[in-house]
Amino acid sequence: MWAFFERLLDSSMFAPHGICLLWEPQLIWLHVASDVIIAAAYFSIPIALSIFVSKRRDVDFGWVFWAFALFIMACGVGHVMSIITLWYPVYGLEGIVKAMTAAASIVTAAMLWPLLPKVLALPSPSQLRAAEIALAQEGMYRREAEDMLRQSQKMEAIGHLTGGVAHDFNNLLTIISGNLEIADRCLHSWNDATRERLTRVIANAANGAQRAAMLTQRLLAFARRQPLDPKRTNVNQLIAGMSDFFRRTLGETIDLEVAGGADLWQVEVDPSQLEAAILNLVVNAKDAMNAEISGAMAGSGKLTIETRNISVDEGLQRNAGVPAGSMY
Repeated sequence: MWAFFERLLDSSMFAPHGICLLWEPQLIWLHVASDVIIAAAYFSIPIALSIFVSKRRDVDFGWVFWAFALFIMACGVGHVMSIITLWYPVYGLEGIVKAMTAAASIVTAAMLWPLLPKVLALPSPSQLRAAEIALAQEGMYRREAEDMLRQSQKMEAIGHLTGGVAHDFNNLLTIISGNLEIADRCLHSWNDATRERLTRVIANAANGAQRAAMLTQRLLAFARRQPLDPKRTNVNQLIAGMSDFFRRTLGETIDLEVAGGADLWQVEVDPSQLEAAILNLVVNAKDAMNAEISGAMAGSGKLTIETRNISVDEGLQRNAGVPAGSMY
């Protein structure tokens, strides 16, 4: 084997390739310039492929790029050997380089042909654009469906409140109509005592009308979308004012406890939206109790609404995505 390589690398019996060109300078430098340019291109392509594969490790079939890089690099070395053999007849070394190039080409082709069906199955840019458009439309439809679902949940919650609201309106209308009847009787027997009584019953009727208007505003804010109107709000007073509303929503089998925090900070929020959010939580809690508790105690339980001041530490900041410090 060693003797074979010695004979292969022995160039003493050969003449350089430049003799075939009669050492014509124009022909020699034409070959040299062409081989230099081709070799430089062949050497730059594997570098570009290696950078691409190393930076984009998510690309499928990365090993094919490495095989192409090896094959093209061998081709570049072959052109360098063509330049050398113009002056030095190392044809045996050139043959070894060509044999290595042939081996690299066979390996690359052997890997490429089985891979061809998988490559053809990859989506084209137009297919990717069509899929992106379809995903965007699906996302839009999903958001619309979520909006419709939230709206339907609001309407369902309003359905749960219908009985209690009707009872509240009946009580308020009874207050208003009763005080108006008293005012009518007072007008027929006018004196100083009836004047004071008339003032009192008119105030009671106005108070009942104001409570009915507040109840209507809450229902409208809960049932429809409206622009935010943030203002400084006492959350304890807001929840206390809605406690009867919550109890009617929960029904008689679920106890409600409201634990208002002492010295609670005021918050800047849209009161109507906060009421709607808390009412949604109350309805969800009621549904959860109906779903999780079975048997004779179905739909029963206790709901606690608690308010307190919170200071966000670093651990809660990472989970909640809010800045650290006191929450006002």
